[in-house]
Amino acid sequence: MRKQRAKKRPLAPDPVYKDTMVTRFVNMMMWSGKKTTAYRIFYDAVDYASQKTKSDGYELWKKALNNVMPGVEVRSRRIGGSTFQIPTEIRPDRRISVGMKWIIGYARKRNGKSMARKLGDELIAAAKNEGASVKKKDDVHRMAEANKAFSHFRSR
Repeated sequence: MRKQRAKKRPLAPDPVYKDTMVTRFVNMMMWSGKKTTAYRIFYDAVDYASQKTKSDGYELWKKALNNVMPGVEVRSRRIGGSTFQIPTEIRPDRRISVGMKWIIGYARKRNGKSMARKLGDELIAAAKNEGASVKKKDDVHRMAEANKAFSHFRSR
């Protein structure tokens, strides 16, 4: 086991919006180290979403991300031979990561022409509190609510 936890490396802000969250999103979306392609997909998706909704695409992306980020999650814990789903508060850093993963994952599963258009459609849906990624958040919250009786087993 290592003596210290690995230090968080600082992220460079993205070239257009000067935001490190955008860089983080693009890094999650990136495949095979193709960061330029991932940036192009992200910016095209934001432009597509802003044209379709006639509002600021960057603000729409931030709103979509806030709508998707979960507040609680369930974690499996084995106690006395049986496994319980224990609802736990989710760390702020993990909230962001999970929200981004859900948006990207459900955008990839969508039917559409290009990844930029699929991501744009997912962002528009998430900003309106609809779509698969928001449904996933609601399912996780519902599951945590259903298993609230086991919250006294929480340790960490």
